[in-house]
Amino acid sequence: MATMNLNQYLREIQSSWESRSGTEVSEFLSFNHPHVMSAKLTAEGFEKSVERLVESPLDELVILHLRCLNCVNQQKYLEAYSEQSALVQAFTKLFQTQKEDNWALFIMYVISLDLRMFAIKADKELAKKGADKPGQTLEKAAECLMGLFRVCAADNRSSDEDTKRWGMLYLVNQLFKIYFRINKLHLCKALIRAIDASQFKDHFSLSQQVTYRYYVGRKAIFESDFKSAEKFLTYAFERCHRECRNNKRLILIYLIPVKMLLGHLPTPHLLRKYDLLQFSEVVQAVREGNLRRLNNALLQHDAFFIRCGVYLILEKLKVTTYRNLFKKVTLLMKTHQIPIEAYLEALKFMGVEDIDLDETQCIIANLIFENKIKGYISNSHNKLVISKQNPFPPLAAIM
Repeated sequence: MATMNLNQYLREIQSSWESRSGTEVSEFLSFNHPHVMSAKLTAEGFEKSVERLVESPLDELVILHLRCLNCVNQQKYLEAYSEQSALVQAFTKLFQTQKEDNWALFIMYVISLDLRMFAIKADKELAKKGADKPGQTLEKAAECLMGLFRVCAADNRSSDEDTKRWGMLYLVNQLFKIYFRINKLHLCKALIRAIDASQFKDHFSLSQQVTYRYYVGRKAIFESDFKSAEKFLTYAFERCHRECRNNKRLILIYLIPVKMLLGHLPTPHLLRKYDLLQFSEVVQAVREGNLRRLNNALLQHDAFFIRCGVYLILEKLKVTTYRNLFKKVTLLMKTHQIPIEAYLEALKFMGVEDIDLDETQCIIANLIFENKIKGYISNSHNKLVISKQNPFPPLAAIM
């Protein structure tokens, strides 16, 4: 393929188009296919050869693809994005005319993926030039992909087998990747509604369902809906192919903090298996109710946690750590009426500075309000009076 000349390439893509083989045509328009290694495809005057050997409307797609390839070979990614964007728009018009037919879905998959990848590279090129609006090319790419999404979503006349609606989830996942990258998660809401309303929502390919639930789970985290986040991320982790270790690790980066908030601590074996030992100290600190250890663990790996976007979630574990610390103090006191001073001394021992009785009482009051402690504060005696039955209910039962 790397030595393929222009005439060979054009004859093969034309033959694939005539046989309506979406997979073969998609390969000849993909930048992940070996043909892009051939320098012979973008020789001067290639447009005339395309017009001579390739029929309309395929000829326009091929010319735009080869122009894009020419830009890539020169590492001009802004221009490459422009050509790929024109290709996607031309394909969208063509796709719309293919009534009651979806064999071209495979073409849509590869050109939309390449569009997103070129947009990322174009934005990096703009950043080097001092652009003041990061992600502007990705934003334009999202508008392009939305055009394709509307074509797929509006295809109600075709049979279930031939409908273009089978392409909806792939495009939604591409759009999710863009919206998360440019921090516009609110734009995901309409897409989620569209998939939830689809009759195919449980019948899309498993790999696409895994990707979809990974992003919906991450969105739920930002909305502090940790029960939903756990459900979606657990689905993604359990059904992600066992050989896709990097993907499973990526899911765990978000699933572990969520599960910890819900009272489920990961095992050392799991952390070792997926090379996530950055969480080890955090887990031990929460388990022990050791605030000093938790603060040190967050400080030690703050760059990793911030880069992954989980630092603020892990900060919420301080509440759980307070609860576990106070549980230990309560067990040591062996009474259901514990002086607030006992909790204050425990906090000071754990390195919490500049804290007094009122602030300690406030922490306890919040834990009671969140049902993490069953009891009440007796202000007249300055004591916490705990329930004699299950005063520290399991977190999983509360959240």
